[in-house]
Amino acid sequence: MMRLAVIGKDVSKSDSPAIHAFLLRHFGAECSYEKVSIPPEEFPKRAEELFARYDGFSVTIPFKGEIMGYLNGIEGDAKSFGAVNTVVSASRVGYNTDGFGFMLMLENEGVTVKGKSVLVLGAGGAGRSCIKKLCDGGAEVFTYERDPVRLGEVHRELGGFTPLSDVPLREFGIILNCTGIGMHSTEGRTPEISLAGVKKPVGEELLSRCGAAADLIYVPRESEFLRIARTLGKKTVSGAAMLFYQAYLADCIFLGRNSDNEEAKRLWKEYSEVNQ
Repeated sequence: MMRLAVIGKDVSKSDSPAIHAFLLRHFGAECSYEKVSIPPEEFPKRAEELFARYDGFSVTIPFKGEIMGYLNGIEGDAKSFGAVNTVVSASRVGYNTDGFGFMLMLENEGVTVKGKSVLVLGAGGAGRSCIKKLCDGGAEVFTYERDPVRLGEVHRELGGFTPLSDVPLREFGIILNCTGIGMHSTEGRTPEISLAGVKKPVGEELLSRCGAAADLIYVPRESEFLRIARTLGKKTVSGAAMLFYQAYLADCIFLGRNSDNEEAKRLWKEYSEVNQ
């Protein structure tokens, strides 16, 4: 039996095991999938045991960068993102399936990015992967990040987008929340930004100017950011599908099977119908 796991600072409430169990059953694979929470200060002394104990593992906050120091190589999007979320233990090779999950999430909801102006809120690990995929997909990308140092670093590394320290009041085809504000202890809130020179939470003033709003948050299923957009009649996209799709590609990597976008969409429909 193949042993798999998700590792992170606190994965006690992660939906990943349920998603992976569903996918692995569909693939006919005999696998276990565990949750492994690791305090950041203990990661250096526990990292090696992960390779010995598990055939592969998913990596989440805050170890997507740190795990790279224990790998023999990285492939695909992990190279351009500078972050790994999927590790195959035998080869010690890391991958990143977040970008695949993000773009398929938008595609599945009928949201196209080519030729559209997209405002990305947040340039952290999730924001970086989305920025890169949006630029590669032909979008005109604007990125707001409250930390100017981080924004500068990401712009120097990725390029291809317009960095913003202040968001202008203008039309955007899509506004994307990559900040994480709206989940856990910040549930019910929206990201605070500098909007036309004034610091305020994202609200109707900005969201009324977008064509669609997307949020990487999946708990709650509808963030405050998306609730406001929906009440304004905007197309909204929750991050639940992205979590599923990135897990789908990760399992394909673990099992050495080819991925198929249409298969992924079909499985998401089946999974979401009984897990809403």
